[in-house]
Amino acid sequence: MPLRTARTAPYLFLAPFVLSFLIFGAYPIVRSVMLSFYITSGPEAQHFVGLDNYLHLLQDPDFWTAVRNTATFALGSVLLQLPLSLGLALLLNRADIRGRNVFRFIFFSPNLMGLVFSALLFMLILAPRFGLLNAALHALFGLPSTTRWLSTPGLVMPALIMVALWLYTGFNMVYFLAALQAVDGELYEAATIDGAGRWAQFRHVTLPGIRPVLIFVVVLSTIGSFQLFELAFLLLGNSSGPDQAGLTIVMYLYQNGFLGGDLGYAAAIGWTLALMVLLLALVQLRITGTGKEAR
Repeated sequence: MPLRTARTAPYLFLAPFVLSFLIFGAYPIVRSVMLSFYITSGPEAQHFVGLDNYLHLLQDPDFWTAVRNTATFALGSVLLQLPLSLGLALLLNRADIRGRNVFRFIFFSPNLMGLVFSALLFMLILAPRFGLLNAALHALFGLPSTTRWLSTPGLVMPALIMVALWLYTGFNMVYFLAALQAVDGELYEAATIDGAGRWAQFRHVTLPGIRPVLIFVVVLSTIGSFQLFELAFLLLGNSSGPDQAGLTIVMYLYQNGFLGGDLGYAAAIGWTLALMVLLLALVQLRITGTGKEAR
């Protein structure tokens, strides 16, 4: 191979990736930052306003409604999903559970159905008159069978959290299962010899062993919850539910950018959301002490 060709070959192989990144990665990021400093009416009509979009966002009551709804969804989802996922993983990691592979598949299967199918399924389950959930609550507790889960402001967010719980618990369970199987079994044997009970083994062996995965799942679940859009859109439509009970930050971005045509304000919402998620992730990593071990 000629010397010149040998030197240029790595650059030629890297060129498609670099070109793709510049076109589909770097340019949209830079463009969206620039767009957030403009008031727009469609893709062409633009007027530079500096930081006005961000200042207006701080005084926008609809935006804070979206922040409150999104934070409620994230808190409810993470606090319910993670203990349930970890509990299922601990149970299905036991060798004495018969048919554990079947149960693993059953709990993971909602992820194979797709979001649209899941939304349609839960529209039937949550239906006021003939829905399965109302029928079960009426049979077990005598509650009214006409509860309108997606039409009552106070019930919209619990319904969204319930659907997310069904969708993503099995997904997080797989992460925990992989982490549990990587914990050294000799540590449990040593703990048993020392007289440690199940709770002591869980606290001093299991939790330290799965700690990196636990932190990863917490941060990933929080970021995913703050990006909630498709599920709320499929269940509630453009209206975000009664009294904006299902309005999330990304839904508000969609309403301003794609329904209202103000792409500049939508870009400001997007970058504010990115900053919020970054700060939240840094706080979580700080609280859990991630990174201190490497120093």
